[in-house]
Amino acid sequence: MNVYPLDLGATEAQQVTLATLPTLPAVLKIFFGFLSDNVPLYGYRRKCYMAIGWFASTLSMVALMLSSDLTMERTVAKVPGGTTRVDLVPPEDAPSVSLLGLCFLLFGTGLWFADVIGDSIVAEKAKLEPEGSRGHLQSTCYACRFFGLMVAAPLSTVCYSRYGPFTVVFLLACIPMTVQPLIYYFGEERNVFKQTARDSCKEIWSTVCSRAVWQPLGFVWIYNILQVSNGAWRQFLKTVLGFSANQINALLIASYVLLYLGTMMYKFYFIRWSWRRIYVVGILMNGFFSVLQLFLIFGTTFGMSPFWFALGDDAFAEFIYGIQFLPITIMFVHLCPPGSEGASYALFTSVHNAALQLAPAISTRLLSVWDVSEDAMESGDLSGMIKLTCLTSAVQLSAVLFVGLLPRNKRDLDELHDDGWTTSR
Repeated sequence: MNVYPLDLGATEAQQVTLATLPTLPAVLKIFFGFLSDNVPLYGYRRKCYMAIGWFASTLSMVALMLSSDLTMERTVAKVPGGTTRVDLVPPEDAPSVSLLGLCFLLFGTGLWFADVIGDSIVAEKAKLEPEGSRGHLQSTCYACRFFGLMVAAPLSTVCYSRYGPFTVVFLLACIPMTVQPLIYYFGEERNVFKQTARDSCKEIWSTVCSRAVWQPLGFVWIYNILQVSNGAWRQFLKTVLGFSANQINALLIASYVLLYLGTMMYKFYFIRWSWRRIYVVGILMNGFFSVLQLFLIFGTTFGMSPFWFALGDDAFAEFIYGIQFLPITIMFVHLCPPGSEGASYALFTSVHNAALQLAPAISTRLLSVWDVSEDAMESGDLSGMIKLTCLTSAVQLSAVLFVGLLPRNKRDLDELHDDGWTTSR
């Protein structure tokens, strides 16, 4: 569904919004986690809520299938250079952008609800790891998660290009239901009392007031909010470079492959690096790849085809993200108080995700600063794209100024725990 908004004729701002909506419920993870920790269903704190989350995701996709026509008609269009490409044209009763956004939002709500429960289980088990192997369980779990994305991306691309969006939506409705038997047989003890909701709130508040929590969380917030992307980039690839839906999806596939490789590289090599070093190197490399976008806009690809040049640019950014993502999640687990793993871990990731939601909103607002519309691109005016790319690249690079807020490693984190500078004292 990566290119479906493009085929529906969505504007650049609508494309950014539709891409953001499925992840928007991630900012509510604290409420999902608190509910799971303190309000058991049938004596279970985890498995029932996970089943509800996946069932909600299925219902949202079923509603989309029943309320609109998801078929597509193939047409041949000419692109610059005298070549042609195959476009998919939606029917008159195709879903509106509003309906598609609503279904995406509901799907994301169920997905993130189930995700919180999965995170809670992993956080509980990760705290039982021996000190020398801390982080390996999380890196393994996230590697499996990103491996699933890597497999799903080419599968959805083939289904979309051959059979249209209906097949993809049908799979999105069916796959969550295949998890339900596994949830049923998941071994969880019933009626395990941890603590009251009031005690849980006190413990979480005490945790948040610790410098070991608010200082690294401050860095996470600032870093993520500065990851402002070029919201017109996908439109540029299609309008100016003539990328087909398959080529745009191929960029997504390569991104997921390198995202998976990034997590594996961290698990087997970069886990020995300090957290600060990982972020400094990652930010500088990300700035380098942002400069490559300018080369692509100017048409300088050093003999490579625009597609392969863009592939390296977009995909390697995900490789860097895969390496940077795991240190933060490992740090979050170390900050979780016993008995409130669900709510506390969800709180930390809510801060992480809330900033990630603000970054696309800023990207959308920046689209109005210069003319980066489809009409401007078709007329050959790329001055707005150049200025917007320079601005977003500079904003992303500025994150290096705040790396000092991040602890170097677990020892630094423990020292912050012992620091007297907390608002709870």
